Amino acid sequence: MVDIDIRKRRVVDASDEPLFVHGPPESFYAAGVSVGCVYEANGQSYVLFMGWQNPPGGHWRGDIGRLRLENGTLLLADDVPLLGASPQDPISLSYPWVVSTREGFIMWYGSTVAWDAGNGEMLHVFNRARSSDGLVWAREGQAVPYSLGEAQAFSRPTVLRRDSGEWDMWFSYRGAPGRSYRIGHAASGDGCEWTLDLEGAVIDVSESGWDSEMTCYPFVFDHDGKRYMLYNGNGYGRSGFGLAVLDG
Repeated sequence: MVDIDIRKRRVVDASDEPLFVHGPPESFYAAGVSVGCVYEANGQSYVLFMGWQNPPGGHWRGDIGRLRLENGTLLLADDVPLLGASPQDPISLSYPWVVSTREGFIMWYGSTVAWDAGNGEMLHVFNRARSSDGLVWAREGQAVPYSLGEAQAFSRPTVLRRDSGEWDMWFSYRGAPGRSYRIGHAASGDGCEWTLDLEGAVIDVSESGWDSEMTCYPFVFDHDGKRYMLYNGNGYGRSGFGLAVLDG
């Protein structure tokens, strides 16, 4: 965990210990955990995460798990996935994002259609689920279009709604083997039908340095009248993470 003074652009404090670690062998998060999002339902704060599995002789895969956030401590809410393999998501699931609306809750999450879409790259799309209480979810299928060879391996959505009622989504994406992640954007008028806008409202790699080869895993938020993006750099974040501010 890191505390940042966003105005002075400096790190105030950083924890040397993890807040939550991977589970025991045979658990759905035995090979690792990756944070998706935080949301509140019925007065309780939850953290959703991707639980990694790496079965012997098999392909790595993931499920979506849920943690309770209580007094700064993360506690496993369920011993089984919140969303796991199903007819709608038969292979692997990844990073969820939840938004609260007047009608309930919407979740966008990654779902693998194929490990190889025929061009050597996986087809991993964003699906949608809904809930009236933030606890029990109904899956609705694919939510965001893809483009083979251009944007077909999506990861880590972050979604915000504008005051006008329109929606924005930022995410990581790849399109072909050998291409590293970039940050893309999609837009929607109603939160249901999305249009890819890969060049809009995004940050590209730098000419040199820690984010010159890859930008990925965006987290977008508003603070004090400005819109910010936290994102990872080279090596999926091995080189560090950065802060960007929307210009204009």
